[in-house]
Amino acid sequence: MKTSIVAIAAVMTTAIGVAGLTDGGFLRQNTNKFTGSPEPVTAAAVPENGAGVGRSSAPQFTQVAQAERPSDEKAKSAKPQPIVDESALRYFAAKGDTARLQAEISRLRSLYPDWVPPADPLAVPQNTDVALETMWRLYSEGRYAEVRKAIAERQAKEAAWQPPSDLLERLNVAEARARLVNASELKQYETVISVAASTPSLLTCSEVDVLWHVANAFAETKRSERARDAYLYVLKNCENTPERLATVQKAAAVLPYATLQDLLAYERTNQEGVPEFESIRDDLARRFVAEGDEDKALAVDPKYVQRVERLAETGGTASDALLLGWYQLRRDNMSAAEPWFRRAHDKEDSASASQGLALTLIARKAPAEAEAVLYPWRDSSPEALATYFAATANVLAIDPPLALDAAVLARIAQETTTGRDAATAQQFGWYARALNQPATAAQWFATALRWKPDDEPSAYGLALSRDQLGDKDGVAEIQRLWSGRSERIARLGEVKETLDEINRAQVPTAERQRSQPQPSTRTTVVTEVVEQPVTQRPRAGGTTQKAVRTGAGCRTTINPTGLAPQAALTRGWCLMDLNRPLEAAEAFEVALQAPASQIREDAAYGQSLAYLRAGLTSKAAVSATKSTQSRGRIDELQTAILADRAIAAFDAKRYREALLFLDQLGQISTRRQDLMVLRGYSYMNLKRFEEARRVFEALAATGNRDAMQGLAAVEATQEIWPNKN
Repeated sequence: MKTSIVAIAAVMTTAIGVAGLTDGGFLRQNTNKFTGSPEPVTAAAVPENGAGVGRSSAPQFTQVAQAERPSDEKAKSAKPQPIVDESALRYFAAKGDTARLQAEISRLRSLYPDWVPPADPLAVPQNTDVALETMWRLYSEGRYAEVRKAIAERQAKEAAWQPPSDLLERLNVAEARARLVNASELKQYETVISVAASTPSLLTCSEVDVLWHVANAFAETKRSERARDAYLYVLKNCENTPERLATVQKAAAVLPYATLQDLLAYERTNQEGVPEFESIRDDLARRFVAEGDEDKALAVDPKYVQRVERLAETGGTASDALLLGWYQLRRDNMSAAEPWFRRAHDKEDSASASQGLALTLIARKAPAEAEAVLYPWRDSSPEALATYFAATANVLAIDPPLALDAAVLARIAQETTTGRDAATAQQFGWYARALNQPATAAQWFATALRWKPDDEPSAYGLALSRDQLGDKDGVAEIQRLWSGRSERIARLGEVKETLDEINRAQVPTAERQRSQPQPSTRTTVVTEVVEQPVTQRPRAGGTTQKAVRTGAGCRTTINPTGLAPQAALTRGWCLMDLNRPLEAAEAFEVALQAPASQIREDAAYGQSLAYLRAGLTSKAAVSATKSTQSRGRIDELQTAILADRAIAAFDAKRYREALLFLDQLGQISTRRQDLMVLRGYSYMNLKRFEEARRVFEALAATGNRDAMQGLAAVEATQEIWPNKN
């Protein structure tokens, strides 16, 4: 079938078109329509400049031309030869530009199928039109603006003169290509798509780099299917092996896992039987497993996971083991994840390896080892610190209590007071009570309540400790403060049971009082609380959760694993009403096994709220992904998680990080005044006084006392640093 650039352009316009490029129709038609496109070459037919083109002082162009000549030359010579402008051939041959010479021969043969290339392009007669020769020379050097200028000047002098249509066509295409590439570099992706739509002759195998730019523009504008079509066109129609390989590499950087599998289906096998993409197969497998690390729902083909496993086992790099560890952890395969994290940790101790290993150890109920592993990396990220405090709370909650080394207790106590972690402080209280140290226990419970005033288990522990110390007035004060909110606090003293029996019956499993050891058999001393004040710290409100069930039927502690999912869900909400979040989280975990999607959704939501109330923000974030949620619930959980992380970052004096969380929070939620105060103090601690002043002034105008104090602090601080802005 006769082919030509005009015919190809028509097909491209039909298949693509301006509307198709802009509304998602790129290459929607059958790509076999493009098989008549010019034969691919090793370089673009119309590069934007002459840089990087091979040159030689005495090129053998006769062989190049002969390779393009038809086999039946005698039959061709009998036909009338068309008039073909061969001047471009001469220029490319004279410059030693074999790539563009071959591209030009292919182009002319597409336009004129009966044309026979000259045996020696250097023998092509030089055009007698010196001015036109100059224009061709400027074009071949990529000086397109000068070509336009020369054309305009000649037309001004010679009104009847018209430039050759071939020169104008090539110039238009070259300029369009330059505009497209420039727009791509400037990230003007809609312009890239528009230029490509108006210049379909660019979208061929001779211009693979243009196709790459167009595909990337589609990907950056969230049209991955259209990007897929562009990359797929190259793999279906183009023959250059390095370009095909580069196409897959570029596609892998912007396309999701499932879409990329469509492209890999077009892999070819070379004459030696080796798949053409084998050289990048390891990197692709790593990329796919990494995507699985981020998306728990992504089902990565086992062959990719197994390939990374072989790499981790033979190459011995920590990064491959880490990929596998997080992949398995995201899917709750803790027993499979631990060996990979341990391998990575042993090979190269890092924050990621330590955090992952600690999470698996906590799940395996080995919190003491988790604390030791993560302690050096506890401040590497908010997530690492949250995991560390989960380990500390769990290690103190072991029943019977562990005989911890004094140095370990001291560092846990120090980190607890520095990080103001209410959950660990509460567990210190129960630990002290198990060692028959009611005074120390009371101090820890009181500290936990200062950090988390709505923590009912800490209030109950404080009431028990004060009662044991004989502080009747102190017990009465707690009962007054918790009147109507905690039945067990209200009834303290009415039941004639020992304190140990009360705790075993009513304190949550992870928080209950331990059986007290004999003084003669235990000498461990719990470190006392030495709370370090946080200067310039606003009073930030905690996360508010809604009570959705009555708490009348769950006062007694039981193991929820034997409950039916619906019963476990009901018990979880009941425990939330009693402010026993860790026990509620265990009940919700059982409910997550339900076959009914609505029960799973409610259980994931409830478990997220429970962990938020317990101060375990990272666990709350993980729980939120265990089932689909409504838009309202997603926003509620994201708001609570970001708020908690902002407060934790501020408490850790990571003020820039706190501002980052507050900025993210502002995108999904209306601004809370207490968090705006937090923003003001973050600015002030970063010595960005003018920004702090603006925040405090806006809040102070509403009567906010914290903001008024912040404004006064800004004034006082600027007296010390008057030139800071």
